Amino acid sequence: MGIYLNPNNENFRLTLASGTYVDKTMMITEINRFIDTGNSYVCVSRPRRFGKTIAGNMLCAYYSKGCDSRELFAPYKIAQAPGFEEKLNKYNVIKIDMNYEYQSSEIKENTLKRLKEKIKKELIKAFPQAEIEEEDSLAESVLSVFQ
Repeated sequence: MGIYLNPNNENFRLTLASGTYVDKTMMITEINRFIDTGNSYVCVSRPRRFGKTIAGNMLCAYYSKGCDSRELFAPYKIAQAPGFEEKLNKYNVIKIDMNYEYQSSEIKENTLKRLKEKIKKELIKAFPQAEIEEEDSLAESVLSVFQ
C-alpha cells in the first residue's frame, strides 16, 4: 500500500531470500499476547547489529494489512503456532526506519518534520473519511483515523 502506512512484505522477503535467516518468528507469539490489550506498547530492543531491522521487517510483514504473508511464513515455526492466522495481516501498521530517514535526508534538522508530513499524507490518502486537517499534528491525525 504505502511506504510508511501498511507497507508490503518485500523487505522481509529479501531477508529470507539471502539464505542466512535464523528463524526468530516465534517472537510474534510473544507480541501477540499484548495485541488488543491495554498493554499494547512493546519495545523490541537489541544491541547494535543484532537484528532490530530484520525483526521490525518480520513484524511488519506479519501484521501489515498491506500484504498477504501466509506463504512467506509457511516454512517457519510461527506457521504451526496456535492462532497463527488470527492476527496475520490484520492490522494497520506504520513502519519507520529512522536510520534510512536520517541518511537520506539532505537537511538533517528537517528529517522528523518531513517524516511526519509524509506519514500524514499517506493517512489522508488511505482514510479520506477521517477529515484530517492541514494543521493537525501527526498524533492528532492518527487519532482521527483510529478512534
